[in-house]
Amino acid sequence: MKICGIEIKGSEALCAVAMLDAGQPSHAQPSIKKLALDNDEDAAQVKAFAHGVQALLSEHGITALAIKKRSKKGEFAGGPLTFKIEAILQMLEGCEVHLLSPQTVSAQAKKHNLQMPGSLNKYQHEAYKTACALLLSRR
Repeated sequence: MKICGIEIKGSEALCAVAMLDAGQPSHAQPSIKKLALDNDEDAAQVKAFAHGVQALLSEHGITALAIKKRSKKGEFAGGPLTFKIEAILQMLEGCEVHLLSPQTVSAQAKKHNLQMPGSLNKYQHEAYKTACALLLSRR
């Protein structure tokens, strides 16, 4: 099973794909590492964003998305665009979508002593931890 972890920051969905290899999480190198939705008021761009994510899922045989939740209110609340991106991701066909709290992601990473693969860019670390949190909770 391959899981794509996603951290939504601003107008971007940062992606990292994880799978189990001999019972341990490993990183799969997708061709797409982040997708941007620059103009959420342009229907063509919204559709292109959705098609880009769908292509990533199909190309790599990804069966589930693990999205790191953002706060809805308070100082660190996610912006309106981040919730629009989340809704687009939740509507994709052919994959399960799970929302994981930052606390769950951190707890799973600590519990399993998760190490970041060298093949990841620094901006992908939280997305990878999110994918691994779901992956490890299912084994």
